[in-house]
Amino acid sequence: MSALAGKVAIVTGASRGVGKGIALALAEQGATVYVTGRTVQAGVHPLPGTVGDTAAEVDRRGGRGIAVQVDHRDDAQIAALFEQVRREQGRLDILVNSAMSIPQEMTRRMGFWEKPLSNWEIFDTGVRAAFIAAWHAAQIMVPQKSGLIVALSGYVGVTYTYDTIFGTTKTATDRMARDMAIELKPYNVASLSMWQGFTFTELARENLKTVPGMASQLNTAAGSSAEFPGRVIAALARDARIMEKTGGTFISAELAREYAITDIDGRVIPTLRAERGAPIWQPV
Repeated sequence: MSALAGKVAIVTGASRGVGKGIALALAEQGATVYVTGRTVQAGVHPLPGTVGDTAAEVDRRGGRGIAVQVDHRDDAQIAALFEQVRREQGRLDILVNSAMSIPQEMTRRMGFWEKPLSNWEIFDTGVRAAFIAAWHAAQIMVPQKSGLIVALSGYVGVTYTYDTIFGTTKTATDRMARDMAIELKPYNVASLSMWQGFTFTELARENLKTVPGMASQLNTAAGSSAEFPGRVIAALARDARIMEKTGGTFISAELAREYAITDIDGRVIPTLRAERGAPIWQPV
């Protein structure tokens, strides 16, 4: 039997990119995965991928994929997602908050005062929407006295990367995951944040081709596939001692070594702790 058979997961922002990769990695362990995102029709987004495409691939990988159109800027749509999961499954085991808006200006080498104020949507989707999703998830997980909430973050939480709002978002993400863990710990629900390094998503590959100087700013040799963080999260979800990690911020490459996980091509992804910084928050 697959290790996560019978487990129910929500992965936000999974039409493409890291969210899609995580959904597929959980599928390979047999999980039922609710795939959320805004894109339901091919061709309406400049990059390929829809929630339906991801859900279909989840099925092919051995899990059960359920596509749900959700704009994570809309509180009512987030609430409806969790009500659907409660109604259809009666439980929720894993929430991965991956959704985050990435405006075109985020990777441009400009001052924050030169970028539109609308770029604050990075924070709204990366922190506010993640809080709302965790709020709903906790109302399912606390009564069942089990669950795992993972927030996607990165070295940008302590080291400047691209953009002021981006860094602020990820620093807040780490702190929020830690403080949630303090309140959830008595109920055996784990909350942690995970630092993912450079990831070869569809958008990242496009940016490497089109954003001046981007390749020189990054250690792309240390980059991973979009499925690598999902492999790590699947191991966390299988870990019977997960509560020992709750409240901490972890580097995905370091967790991968602990769990003897490689990327999909067999590579061992290196930690960039020495080059880019160390997490602040330890388990509670």
